[in-house]
Amino acid sequence: MWNKRRQSAPYKSTDSLIGHGGTLEGKVHCDTNLRIEGNFSGEILCQGTVTIGEQGTVHSSIKAQEIIIAGKVYGNVTADQKLIMTETGQLHGNIAAGALSIMEGSVLNGSVSMAEQPATKTAGGLQAGDSADKAGERGSHKQNKLEAG
Repeated sequence: MWNKRRQSAPYKSTDSLIGHGGTLEGKVHCDTNLRIEGNFSGEILCQGTVTIGEQGTVHSSIKAQEIIIAGKVYGNVTADQKLIMTETGQLHGNIAAGALSIMEGSVLNGSVSMAEQPATKTAGGLQAGDSADKAGERGSHKQNKLEAG
């Protein structure tokens, strides 16, 4: 009962906040998550997730592990893992990301560059030829039973 998993929203927990109505200029370095609901101008370097809320406006370059854009961003963004643009998000700048999710209704004016992801193994570790070999083995077992019986 207590271990039920909640569906994860695209928003992460907030460790630092620039609230609605607030204005901040400068350089922000953080090791935790950052949420911007107000106005920010400068540079953002973050080891966690940067979330630009629906009311947020950012005139800045952003480099973070994950970036979620629901407001307006004017500047280049680099997401080492993934970038999510919600239906209210606007980005006027270039993207460099490991993974990208752009929802219908969002606005993107810029170029996209994605890092190549390593190939994933198939489920169960089966290779393409393994299933044919297994089928062949089943057929030979049936023949052995027929011959023996």
